[in-house]
Amino acid sequence: MDSRVKFRHLQTFLEVARQRSVGKAADALAITQPAVSRTLRELEEILGAPLFEKDGRGIRLSHLGEIFLRHAAESLAAVRRGLDSVALAQRTEGPPVRIGTLPTASATFMPDVVAQFLAAGTGSQVTIVSGDNKVLLDGLRTGDLDMVVGRLGAPERMAGLTFEPLYSEEVAIVVGLHHPLVARRNFTLSALADYTVLMPPHGSVIRPFVDRLLLTHGIPELPRTIETVSDPFGRAFIARHDAAWIISRGVVENDLAEGRFVALPVDMSETRGAVGLTIRAGLEPSPSLALMRQVIRDQVAARSGRF
Repeated sequence: MDSRVKFRHLQTFLEVARQRSVGKAADALAITQPAVSRTLRELEEILGAPLFEKDGRGIRLSHLGEIFLRHAAESLAAVRRGLDSVALAQRTEGPPVRIGTLPTASATFMPDVVAQFLAAGTGSQVTIVSGDNKVLLDGLRTGDLDMVVGRLGAPERMAGLTFEPLYSEEVAIVVGLHHPLVARRNFTLSALADYTVLMPPHGSVIRPFVDRLLLTHGIPELPRTIETVSDPFGRAFIARHDAAWIISRGVVENDLAEGRFVALPVDMSETRGAVGLTIRAGLEPSPSLALMRQVIRDQVAARSGRF
């Protein structure tokens, strides 16, 4: 369709064709007769053809006007159906969107993801569940969750699931600002043995990375550890006590950037792992879930230099 043809052209043409009168069409449209005549002239100039002809005291469609009438009516009806569909979608509730997120995602991009999703007005109720990777993947497999945002699960836990990688991140070892290790020169991992260390629990997705890191530095076991997946506990404990916290860097990225904690100077590259979206294999996502996935992709892409 010629881009110069507007909704008002079609609406005016159809009303004049129905009324067979410019004056009656003007009354029906609540505009002036000169405005109706001007709109019809514009449309005829765009089409390069007369659409009406004299018929006694009134007017009737020309042969070309009859041809255009059918297509104009279809176009206007399609636009109205579209407007009605949007209005209906705004009035009704979409299907719920239930997302499981590991702490690393909850602390970084997911708040902005949810805000952007809600602004789209789908009407879908959003549920965010944070916890251990095993629990989240089990919830996904049983249908209690629609998607999990976090690290790639162990192979034995990915049966029936598919993973879409988004970015990769490392584990970090963080301490409070006044921890004795902050001032120590030539820090080595063996120094952790003198302090309480908060560790990801056995079975968590990053624990194998942490165990491998310690073993490669000749540390089969640390004498004083606390296993936890609680971010509030981790933050409070290392802020008040001379302890170290081994955690996905994304969880504490804001704390590090704002100077509340310090990351110990250790090469953690071997703990780097993929973070992404996990869904059930063969799942046909609802429009709301598909939108949520795309918003997540967009938010991650916008932060590409920050991971």
